[in-house]
Amino acid sequence: MLFLLRMLLMGLHFMVAGVLGVLLGACRPFNPDNSRLCARLYALPAMWILRLKVKTDVDSLRNKPGTRVIIANHQSNYDLFVLGTVVPHRTVCIAKKSLKWVPLFGQLFWLAGNVLIDRGNAHKARRAMLTTTHTLQHQDTSIWVFPEGTRNLGKGLLPFKKGAFHMAIAAGVPIVQVCVSNYVTHMRLNRWNSGDVLIRSLPPIPTVGLTSDDIPQLMQTCQAQMDECITAMDRALQSSATIELASS
Repeated sequence: MLFLLRMLLMGLHFMVAGVLGVLLGACRPFNPDNSRLCARLYALPAMWILRLKVKTDVDSLRNKPGTRVIIANHQSNYDLFVLGTVVPHRTVCIAKKSLKWVPLFGQLFWLAGNVLIDRGNAHKARRAMLTTTHTLQHQDTSIWVFPEGTRNLGKGLLPFKKGAFHMAIAAGVPIVQVCVSNYVTHMRLNRWNSGDVLIRSLPPIPTVGLTSDDIPQLMQTCQAQMDECITAMDRALQSSATIELASS
């Protein structure tokens, strides 16, 4: 019963947030800070409805000036709500072009200045990547990418795609890794408290002086560091749950 009520409330919230977000985008179209505001608009009420407790340690994400390529693990559609509170100022996202057909959300996403890529058209995808490189270099705007390219459903990191790393090296900007604990297989939406989520950002990795030949090693390093961080956060949550169970 609680699960059904939450899904009903989430559906209503998604529509209301979509309308408000489209109005915001229409008032200041393609402003790169629209993404942060819309992310909060979706995330804050959703976390109250879902009763997911999110704890963040993202100083390297919020307190570092300048543009960056931000990469994060991608578990499910709930990432929109879970990650919404940590999106920094003037940050836009790269996503598949088909998102624009999602009612309200697609139009909001477009008006927020995010980048929609047609993955089935290599020429258009390369042109979009060149545009984002120019954005990083000249428009004081960071780019958020899910380098796995699709949801991993909480089963561990999928192999990274090269796009984010090409952009970072071409623009000469650092990469900031955002790691989210495995929540999608642990949250229990039929309970009052659905679960805990940890979000942690890692120190920036500079790319100045790197070339395309360095991309394989850079990808391997980032994936290994993120996997280690996610595993450590999962262990911490499991230990905390065990202690709480023993004391109850």
